[in-house]
Amino acid sequence: MSYYQDIIAAKHQKRSLLAILIDPEKFKVENAFAKAYLKKIPSQTTHILVGGSTDERGMTDAVVNIIKKHSTLPVFLFPGNYTHITPAADGILFLSVLSGRNPEYLIGQQVKGAKKIQQSNLEVIPTGYILIDGGKITTVQRVSNTLPIDQNAIDTIVSTALAGQYLGKKCIYLEAGSGALYPVSTPIIKAVTEALDIPVIVGGGIRSVDVMEKAYLAGATMVVVGTAFEEDHWSS
Repeated sequence: MSYYQDIIAAKHQKRSLLAILIDPEKFKVENAFAKAYLKKIPSQTTHILVGGSTDERGMTDAVVNIIKKHSTLPVFLFPGNYTHITPAADGILFLSVLSGRNPEYLIGQQVKGAKKIQQSNLEVIPTGYILIDGGKITTVQRVSNTLPIDQNAIDTIVSTALAGQYLGKKCIYLEAGSGALYPVSTPIIKAVTEALDIPVIVGGGIRSVDVMEKAYLAGATMVVVGTAFEEDHWSS
């Protein structure tokens, strides 16, 4: 079974998937650090995502390799641009920023990375990325030069997600942004998941089990947690 088939199965079985997002700029490439960090992640974690809006040190490949040395969980790339692609991972969320109108992040970066992906064994999961206002200006907003969609604009968010599905995306990622002051609301998650046939991933501003569970109940197949674990602010 492919990784994507398992995500589809989880959606139909209403099985909750949890991904921990690791920023390669903040992860130490040391065995002791990697072992300690991976040991503290919840037992229900099903995936590890590696990526961020920037990777100025060029550490993605090294971070993926050391994670795979100490974990058997599937490792997916969550790239900010084409230079973050490494064949060392198991799969890649091939992101297109649907919420913005900057062609560089709609298709430009994807064109630049296509050959590198073709030459790898990465499982490619085409993913529509929708940035939603989380109460602060995020790095992805600055890097992609796109504005988030207001949380009250539910019809726009649903239509954007539907457009992504009709364009052939296999997942939709609803993102409030790293370190968001508040997460994507449950009415948004519910409206999007009810409108789509494909899995919905939700991330940004999720700092507690309670918020995570509400996202699942609203219909999310996968929830992504990053900053809360990175800064030891996860609340059970």
